Amino acid sequence: MAELIRTTDVAMVPLIEGLLDDAAIPFQVADRNISSLEGAIMAFPMRVLVPDDREAEARQLMTDADLGHWLRPQDSDERPLDQ
Repeated sequence: MAELIRTTDVAMVPLIEGLLDDAAIPFQVADRNISSLEGAIMAFPMRVLVPDDREAEARQLMTDADLGHWLRPQDSDERPLDQ
């Protein structure tokens, strides 16, 4: 699985889920439960993961929706700041 975004913005994840659903791109939201359990300190970001073979398509979808600035760098462990 490829990490598409990592964010503590609880409004961004459902938006991305909707885009991926509409495009029939499978995805998984990792760390959603721990993120909601920890409360408002936002110490645990949620991660949206897509299959490796659909990553390019998902990235293009995000870019076309003007959400490209939310994307994680490809093949990188660096964490960009939340937008």
